[in-house]
Amino acid sequence: MLAMQYEITLPADYDMRIIRDRVAASGHRLDDYPGLGVKAFLIRERGVDGATANQYAPFYLWADAAGAASFLWSGAGFTAILRDFGRPVVQTWIGGTAHQAPDGAAPAYAVRRKTSLPGDGDPAEIARTADTRLAQAVSTGQAQLGAYGIDPRTWELVTFTLHPEHPGPVPDGSELFQVLHVAAPERRHLPERVEKRLSNKEHADV
Repeated sequence: MLAMQYEITLPADYDMRIIRDRVAASGHRLDDYPGLGVKAFLIRERGVDGATANQYAPFYLWADAAGAASFLWSGAGFTAILRDFGRPVVQTWIGGTAHQAPDGAAPAYAVRRKTSLPGDGDPAEIARTADTRLAQAVSTGQAQLGAYGIDPRTWELVTFTLHPEHPGPVPDGSELFQVLHVAAPERRHLPERVEKRLSNKEHADV
């Protein structure tokens, strides 16, 4: 799984109805996109829920890296972003797991939290802790979906949750987004656990 997001910051007086209309007109085109686990079409509106800027900030969970490559490099999909907004930084994290509740109400909010890993922290243990916390949030109904990923270049952990209703105050370091649409053609292909592919002996020999 790959987690991916780009944040397009818009002018303070930008009419966010333009983004809402854009998603309403074209968001459905990714409803059957091969390799896409989840794409949440997200916005933040200046002055709403503590947002200090207007943003369009889609968040992706790719079940298949080839699907992400096709979206970015085939000349379709991402090309519309380049044409209309210029080239944003595409943040990418190697995904760990995604826990999902049964189908229910459409998500209305998303919470993203980015955390720098301590220099002496064990990434595997940090990943397990994030996985446990997100699985519990989904199983107890606090979230409809919970996923995490780590950028091994900067050692940054990202967690991402979807919610059918306003989740209330979010923890420090978190960002709250409105969800305009969710495309989830291959959500059931997202991993619920990280597989161990080396035996203990092989691990010792690496």
